[in-house]
Amino acid sequence: MPGLSVVVLGSGGFLGRGLGAAFASRGARVHLFSRGGPPPVTGPPAGRTTTATRLDLLTADAKELRTALAAARPDVVVNAAGRAWRADEAEMAAGNATLVERVVTALAALPGPPVRLVHLGSVHEYGAGDPAGATGEDHRPEPVTPYGRTKLLGTRAVLRGAREGSVEGVVLRLANVIGAGVPEGSLFGRVAAHLDEAAAARARGEHIAALRLPPLRAARDLVDAGDVADAVVAAATAPSAAVNGQVINVGRGEAVAMRALIDRMIALSGLDVPVTEAAEAPAARTDVARQCLDISRARRLLGWRPSRGLDDSLRNLLASVLPPERPSHSTPLGITAGVPAGEGK
Repeated sequence: MPGLSVVVLGSGGFLGRGLGAAFASRGARVHLFSRGGPPPVTGPPAGRTTTATRLDLLTADAKELRTALAAARPDVVVNAAGRAWRADEAEMAAGNATLVERVVTALAALPGPPVRLVHLGSVHEYGAGDPAGATGEDHRPEPVTPYGRTKLLGTRAVLRGAREGSVEGVVLRLANVIGAGVPEGSLFGRVAAHLDEAAAARARGEHIAALRLPPLRAARDLVDAGDVADAVVAAATAPSAAVNGQVINVGRGEAVAMRALIDRMIALSGLDVPVTEAAEAPAARTDVARQCLDISRARRLLGWRPSRGLDDSLRNLLASVLPPERPSHSTPLGITAGVPAGEGK
């Protein structure tokens, strides 16, 4: 790892923010690429081993993109850029598919041996997956949401580049990611924002409003953002023969009932927040009832497995939005193997 040149695309996003720190702490030379400009650099990335570049990967012309990447002389490029929340299908297609195709094309034009491209895919590419067990990488993807469909197009662009020899491509197909900084458009971000408001209301002596959510009858595989960073580092440094052209699931290998997890999050907050669920999901909702990933390939090829518990993830998320409170001593979350129906990405 020391001296490895790593480019992180989408370094200002939820996952991208932690990836630079993960690589820099291990001695890599890190180059942060962000559409919104250089993000604040704190902790291990600070210093001369880290650079930051403002670049919109969709609007930059092909030459500008090649030049920016060539200046970093990357050994590894991590694509953490994309669109998930508060975007229509056209915007997702641009951010999750067209952007990836442009990156693969630009990397193919760089001199020297093929660059390792670690692309962050999504469990939503599978669609329903295995309805009862754990979904492995050989399961045929049949996405049912715009996000899943557009992420699958990005995955296929990386795998095509790997077959053609233009990149050393590996796709990490991530479970739903949780941790500090999760976007407000997500279920956990929405709950965290409401708990922040509830804490402020309690401090003012005001009534705490109910948390109103769509039906929480789904079960989801979730993984901590820190565990994702560890998996990305492992994929960036694994032998080429082990990972080139591979899709590798990254999750906990468990389907967790979303209502139980939201209740646990509220319990850990120490706030007495009532929850009401809508009787029916929005008509446009097409997501699947259950997600669970088979993560045996990650153990075999990367030597990776999740090391952080869901309570740790929830506490980190709460600490990022709430004032310090006495730690909760409630019973640890029980994992539920699967329940039917609809929400919770």
